[in-house]
Amino acid sequence: MITIQNLDSGYGKLRVLKGISMHVDAGEIVTIIGANGAGKTTLLNTIAGLVRPVNGKIIFNQQDLSLFKAHQIVALGCSLVPEGRQVFATMSVEENLVLGGHVCSKKHGRSTAAGELERQYALFPVLKERRGQLAGTLSGGEQQMLAMARALMARPTLIMMDEPSTGLAPLIVMEIFRIVQKMRDEGNTVLLVEQNARAALGIADRGYVLETGKIVLQGPAAELIEDGEVKRAYLGRDYETITDR
Repeated sequence: MITIQNLDSGYGKLRVLKGISMHVDAGEIVTIIGANGAGKTTLLNTIAGLVRPVNGKIIFNQQDLSLFKAHQIVALGCSLVPEGRQVFATMSVEENLVLGGHVCSKKHGRSTAAGELERQYALFPVLKERRGQLAGTLSGGEQQMLAMARALMARPTLIMMDEPSTGLAPLIVMEIFRIVQKMRDEGNTVLLVEQNARAALGIADRGYVLETGKIVLQGPAAELIEDGEVKRAYLGRDYETITDR
């Protein structure tokens, strides 16, 4: 699905990612955990084409993503749900979704995009109830669902999610992660960046630990969640788990 080889990336002279190598196979949920400033968002933004790599390769379905612009990467089948949701507040829920489906409509036709819209309403029933409501008036959890559905409107094979649980109540976090699992079960591959390490590892197949721009640990999620160093650094009492409830 996607292979990253010796990736360096950053902003101007600031090198944030230093020699990142990792992979995500089709049908997996892979999570990246790490402290604030570790480079998690920079990694997703570099894959998505929002930040240009300095060195290294990002190979997605045999295509080198460094050769493409951000909108072309979406068309190739790689979508990003950004940190902070970033919905279009003055547009309705449905207008946000239709905008997210522009690539699908252009590539597959309007009827396919219309079918995708109904598919998202089935996955996120609350959005169908609020289809005419301005996105800025939704709750935080509803806005997160809208951001996820908007990304899925492009019919990606790989969907990347940046901190989807931020600022949400525990019950809403549980629902968001349940939907992430359902997305995987319906054929999507998910690359998940998340500070709620226990919850992320609880649904992931594999995980990577990122520290100061470098991968310091990787392995099956079930092993990482039991690793002593991971427990001490990331699995404190403040984390909610979807398995504790």
